[in-house]
Amino acid sequence: MLNRRHIRTKVMQTIFEMELTKNEDLNLAYKKLNDSASSMYNLYLLQYQLFVVLLQKARKLNKTSQKSFLPENKRQNINRLENNVFLNHIASSQELALLIEEKNLNNWELDDEYATLFLEEILTSNFYQDYLKEDSSFDKDRTLLINIFKKVIAPNDKLYSYYEDTCISWTDDLPLVNTIILKELKKVKLASPLKLTKLYKDEDDQKFGKELLTKTVLNKEELLDYIDAKTPKWDADRIASTDSILMQMAICEFLKFTSIPVKVTINEYLEIAKEYSTKKSSTFINGILDSLIKDFKAADKLQKVGRGLL
Repeated sequence: MLNRRHIRTKVMQTIFEMELTKNEDLNLAYKKLNDSASSMYNLYLLQYQLFVVLLQKARKLNKTSQKSFLPENKRQNINRLENNVFLNHIASSQELALLIEEKNLNNWELDDEYATLFLEEILTSNFYQDYLKEDSSFDKDRTLLINIFKKVIAPNDKLYSYYEDTCISWTDDLPLVNTIILKELKKVKLASPLKLTKLYKDEDDQKFGKELLTKTVLNKEELLDYIDAKTPKWDADRIASTDSILMQMAICEFLKFTSIPVKVTINEYLEIAKEYSTKKSSTFINGILDSLIKDFKAADKLQKVGRGLL
């Protein structure tokens, strides 16, 4: 789930907070980094759980409609959603249920109006009316769930505001989480249980964030000296704090991470700068890093292992 760019972003945010609060406790920083990553996984689970509570709402509405003598055609509309095999397949995931219970995620029990809101929007949508006209099949049911996610859940402003109020970092995490879920929905097979992605791809990725945080913080003075040498006419205060942190992290990768190609490092930090810093930051950072790379190569300081890493 957490790709390297997202890990770098979370490290950058952790270092930014350390500087803002003047905290130098690395153990506390590790905890904040881990908490931020774990929180993103909670968001992923909550987005999936919305399908479960949608199904529960549909079942409840169906029972209520039978008692209230709702017209037959409207009951059938709800029935089609309640009997959607794809929706039921996701809702029956034991892994999802266990993780929700393990992490004590009770958001939709406390704030169940979102499921009601989504259900109303789904039942009156054009794509659902088109779905009702078609014969039932797993592929049609899958398409419906993808449409629900793309057109109702992912772009919902009220849900976005709720996540923003609940955990400020979730607004940064949401686009990646939604992209991952959408890809997974397209690959789900009825013959096998829902396969949820792990927080980290592998052990190397899990270690990368802590290692990058540690080496950047512990080598701060050395890394700042490299930046100062390339900005002699600049006061330190003139360089945006985010830009300084990103350059420190990039230089740290150049010198301390032998297996990461130089081009990968540059591209990653320029993309992060475009999203989190000023309009001119990426150009400024690129100029500094490009000049430093030339110096490092001339001084034989880029000790990269493997072909094509320079």
